[in-house]
Amino acid sequence: MSKKMYPYIPNSEAAVQAEMLKFIGVDSIEELIADIPEEMRMKQAMELPEPFSDEAGLFRHVGAMLGKNKTAQELACFLGAGCYNRYVPAVVDEVINRSEFLTAYAGEPYEDHGRFQAMFEYQSMMAELLDMDVCNVPNYDGSQAVGTALRMATRIARRKEVLIPRNINPDTLRAVQTYLQPDVKITYVDYGAKTGRICLDSLKEKLTEDVAAVLVMNPNFFGVVEEKAQEIADMAHAKGALMVAYVEPSTLGVLTPPSHYGADIACGDIQGLGLHMNYGGGVAGFIATADDPRFVDEYPSRLFGIAPTSEKEWGFGDVLWERTSFANRDSAKEFVGTHSALWGIAAGVYLAAMGPQGMKELGEAVLQRQVCLKKVLSGVKGLSFDRLSGTPFQEVVADFSASGKKVSEINKKLLEKGILGGYDLGRNFPELEGCMLLAVTEQTSADDIKALASALGEILA
Repeated sequence: MSKKMYPYIPNSEAAVQAEMLKFIGVDSIEELIADIPEEMRMKQAMELPEPFSDEAGLFRHVGAMLGKNKTAQELACFLGAGCYNRYVPAVVDEVINRSEFLTAYAGEPYEDHGRFQAMFEYQSMMAELLDMDVCNVPNYDGSQAVGTALRMATRIARRKEVLIPRNINPDTLRAVQTYLQPDVKITYVDYGAKTGRICLDSLKEKLTEDVAAVLVMNPNFFGVVEEKAQEIADMAHAKGALMVAYVEPSTLGVLTPPSHYGADIACGDIQGLGLHMNYGGGVAGFIATADDPRFVDEYPSRLFGIAPTSEKEWGFGDVLWERTSFANRDSAKEFVGTHSALWGIAAGVYLAAMGPQGMKELGEAVLQRQVCLKKVLSGVKGLSFDRLSGTPFQEVVADFSASGKKVSEINKKLLEKGILGGYDLGRNFPELEGCMLLAVTEQTSADDIKALASALGEILA
């Protein structure tokens, strides 16, 4: 067999290639790509391995490449920044892998086998966790949820400007920037260089009667709790603006729910509620509000409710269907595509399994590990936690500036020791060059923290 013949790429065989070219009426592949400018063409040969003559050989080759990957389950993981290595109870995977749920997308009535009820129960438990009345069927991710929440606010307030703090997740910010263009103006609010919290003076300066909403991420991207959230909400409301709170729901067993500090719209991602990290995937967004027609009418996403049927049973189905693009197409207030119903079912199972006491214990466990992390690492020479004074929850900013080593270098050496280090803040925050965002979860053990301290001690020596 020719070395250029790849049985799994049919047109690599000369005879097959010639037959295909003859059928479409050209003499060569070069003729097919004649319109591609010369400067845009690849000049060197593709670096393909020697061809395999059988499928089994190809399978082994690909398996060997995949074997080079390491997951957070094989490493001591201190990387968070929006996606967290949380424990997923076995019951979650057991339920969502059932045949009646496994293909859940949005849960249409013609294919429903309990999905509507499952989604209603998820929405109810999320609303209880957030202490709000209404929660949507999960949309694509938390970033989309923020973008949608801010657009809802512009329609409610009938204004076209939003205030976004600079201490939010940069990946979320990029998605929101795209989502709001071209008709919504974004004005940025500074954060305190010493605290990491939103700077109230900057907010006061930029908060005008043209502003539809003020966004608060709580805890913010630096892991700092926005302790002045109520004051921010009061300032927004005084100008006729809304307060949109992006929250991490897994923290709400301990932290104050957003409705208690004046948030009009809560949003975020449910990845921390029973969803595996899946190489950065496994995410889904939520939006929640009070049961107020001004807000409910502006939801573009689906809402499931419960009502008595003609058969004197309880039925589950869409609420205010006419709101959606499914009903009104291009006349709808906002187009909505992907729903992550399967992840909503997963989060519902997780919340049901945990219960209020479980969520409280989860938050306490994470907070205890964060305190332990700072205490154990405080003895490492060349490392300090003095850069930001704000109160952290599950993530802390570690400053390595005094060590003279780059965060990327430190992370590379940590990985060699089986430790997945933190997020390099200098990548998106030049003012925090030399700082690393370290995250803990309930899966972070005391041994993991000791191993990190020992490894850093060697690396920074």
